[in-house]
Amino acid sequence: MQDISGKRVAILATNGFEQSELEVPLKKLREAGATVEVVSLEGGEIKGWDKKDWGRSVPVDKTLAEARPDDYEAIVLPGGVINPDLLRVEPKALDFIKSFWTANKVVGAICHAPWLLVEAGIVRGRRVTSYKSIKTDVINAGGVWEDSTVVTDQGLVTSRNPGDLDAFCDKLAEEISEGRHDRRAAA
Repeated sequence: MQDISGKRVAILATNGFEQSELEVPLKKLREAGATVEVVSLEGGEIKGWDKKDWGRSVPVDKTLAEARPDDYEAIVLPGGVINPDLLRVEPKALDFIKSFWTANKVVGAICHAPWLLVEAGIVRGRRVTSYKSIKTDVINAGGVWEDSTVVTDQGLVTSRNPGDLDAFCDKLAEEISEGRHDRRAAA
């Protein structure tokens, strides 16, 4: 994995995040040298969803009210069905995500998290993948959907499911090390 020492990454999540889709990027990006913070709607802890039942809690480092997009080089959006569905109706969460995109920073989303990209207006004209059950949502929002382990489009990194986490994390680290994607045109 690419060395990303000195880089700062936000993982935006709330209760119901897919356990591995938060924990694996958190661990791997930290191992690659990044400072990674979990950002959520409220402080304390958020509880994961582990396949078919509630999983472990993780501590929240900052609330959305405390987090500043300027403090990070990238944002990671874990999936699960519950987590992105709750976040996509929160204007502050969508504004937080959009601020990374408009600043040409790396945006990563896995599984059902591309719902957040749809809601934030980011997928139009972009190559993306997602969990297969939201393929039509992505296409209807103007995304160019493909069934691949990881898809990258000018700093937008997407993957399908927990089985893709290694490739997703490797590509995130690579994109973060490259820095801003200034040639990204508005779709």
